[in-house]
Amino acid sequence: MEQGVVLTMRNISKNFPGVKALQNVDFTLRKGEIHALMGENGAGKSTLIKVLTGVEEFESGEIMIDGSSHAIINKSPQEAQKNGISTVYQEVNLCPNLSVAENLFIGREPKKGGLIDWKTMNKRSKELLESLDIHVDVTMAIENYSIAIQQMLAIARAVDMSAKVLILDEPTSSLDDSEVEKLFVLMNRLKSQGVGIIFVTHFLEQVYAVCDRITVLRNGELVGEFTTEALPRVQLVAKMMGKDFDDLAALKKEGEEAKAAGEVVIKAKGLGHRGTIKPFDLTIRKGEVIGLTGLLGSGRSELARSIYGADKADSGELHVNGNKLHVNAPLDAMMHGMAYLPENRKEEGIIADLSVRENLIIALQAKRGMFHLMSKKEQEDFTDEYIKVLQIKTASRETPIKQLSGGNQQKVILGRWLLTNPDFLILDEPTRGIDIGTKTEIQKLVLEMADKGMAVMFISSEIEEMLRTCSRMAVLRDGSKVGELSGSELNQESIMKTIAGGGK
Repeated sequence: MEQGVVLTMRNISKNFPGVKALQNVDFTLRKGEIHALMGENGAGKSTLIKVLTGVEEFESGEIMIDGSSHAIINKSPQEAQKNGISTVYQEVNLCPNLSVAENLFIGREPKKGGLIDWKTMNKRSKELLESLDIHVDVTMAIENYSIAIQQMLAIARAVDMSAKVLILDEPTSSLDDSEVEKLFVLMNRLKSQGVGIIFVTHFLEQVYAVCDRITVLRNGELVGEFTTEALPRVQLVAKMMGKDFDDLAALKKEGEEAKAAGEVVIKAKGLGHRGTIKPFDLTIRKGEVIGLTGLLGSGRSELARSIYGADKADSGELHVNGNKLHVNAPLDAMMHGMAYLPENRKEEGIIADLSVRENLIIALQAKRGMFHLMSKKEQEDFTDEYIKVLQIKTASRETPIKQLSGGNQQKVILGRWLLTNPDFLILDEPTRGIDIGTKTEIQKLVLEMADKGMAVMFISSEIEEMLRTCSRMAVLRDGSKVGELSGSELNQESIMKTIAGGGK
């Protein structure tokens, strides 16, 4: 191995039934560097990590680790650990009821006379954490600490097991900005101690804040390895998507040229749900995309849920296409041309063990009723059509949806609701946690649907994304609708002022 390199992967190939997950991929990690592994969902990032850590076998290629004179094949994560490769996942795998010290030394507790030497274990835990500038009570149960602290403890455990290579797989997705900063301080500390860190993330800003190099994968193939300063963001996105990237601002032009909104589809008057959303008025017209913006917890999802009947409104009136409607349950809303893609697709969206086909047709079948069952041929035709239209990456229509990447699962759920041919579509965080390419596709699709006359409600935590896609925005704060913005008012400054000042 060349000087300063801690890990080399050469010509790695891995196939799943019907899918070439990795094709002759190379990856090089140097000592004391933070190296971003980037690519859209389905690009092969997770598979490369699984091959490296012994979760999956690979067909061909070789892996060399610093200090080994020959290629290694990890048969399990435990073997990878012995070879100095540790992984910290998005979902922290710690035991919440055990103490910090017990979690740090689980399976390798110091013993004295055959019994656990608590004094030594607590002392070593304290020393380890202090060396990483983590200050917690090592005798406290880990459940008493935030997700961010738990992430850092999982990293500390990995490092203490003499990790030469530390893999951080989406570690920041559930952290706030200040917690991310603390994590970056810890990563830089480890980097200065010579640990090689592989950082898998969806957040471009974080890559440019903390990474030295970037390796980009696309469709299971290596696009290239770049130093961070030599790769502008627009170029990174272009390499991930495999096309010249017409800056996302171009999307807005399409939106601005869209025809004027038509007749009223939804009219809410004094609609509210005690304890979640205060009474609000809102009018939504055919062919417009209305955004709901506000800080987390401001009531965006709750407003949408009260219109759809997921939370039954206990005040006010709802008119749909000019008719007063009592929505007692989501099925009532669906029967009157509404569709709702929920924020939590894992719990409220996908049915993990069912196939892509079954997940896609389930809403239309519910709308038609059990006495009008769809034929298998009709189901298959619909599924094939939406796999093509939405460019869903799946081995087949019968693949269990849980085997798809997050972005492709999201597309299936979107297809499910488009299939019901709604007049009004609610999209709650439709692009959260998915890659930039799929984000752009979904944003374009939203604008196309509005152009064809559908009314769309779009909820996103990313204001830039809202500004690109929405023709009007309702601003929420603390469970109240505090303003509406359109035209020249649609800019970051106006939104922030409205959120802060609540000006109607």
